[in-house]
Amino acid sequence: MSIEKNIQTVKDFFAAIGRGDKEALLALVAEDIEWIIPGKDWPLAGTYRGHAGLSDLLETASRSMETSTEPREFVAQGDRVLVVGFASGKVKATNKPFEDDWIFAITVRDGRLSSIREYIDTQALARAAQMDASGPV
Repeated sequence: MSIEKNIQTVKDFFAAIGRGDKEALLALVAEDIEWIIPGKDWPLAGTYRGHAGLSDLLETASRSMETSTEPREFVAQGDRVLVVGFASGKVKATNKPFEDDWIFAITVRDGRLSSIREYIDTQALARAAQMDASGPV
């Protein structure tokens, strides 16, 4: 596919995330998608594989966080699209807010996202997920 089509596919993916449209998301990703979210000590860290893994990720995200994601820049070469963006929100269990500048490195194969690797502020997210000694804020 062309670079322009790959970028549009990724833009469509982020639009579906913004709408909370799980069916559209699944239609835009390969059956064997791998999504890697680095870090530990926060709810979404881990590696998610396939449509079942993506569904688990979406369910965990909706249960544990309120977030607004804003992709700001798309840079592509071949089948790779880098997305530079910003997210803000809060972790529901602690009611703590977070802000996160991020980059997603995405591979598009045959018109569908086949891999996503997030580069995010894992410390900001871990801090927001951390319980205080007295419990949630």
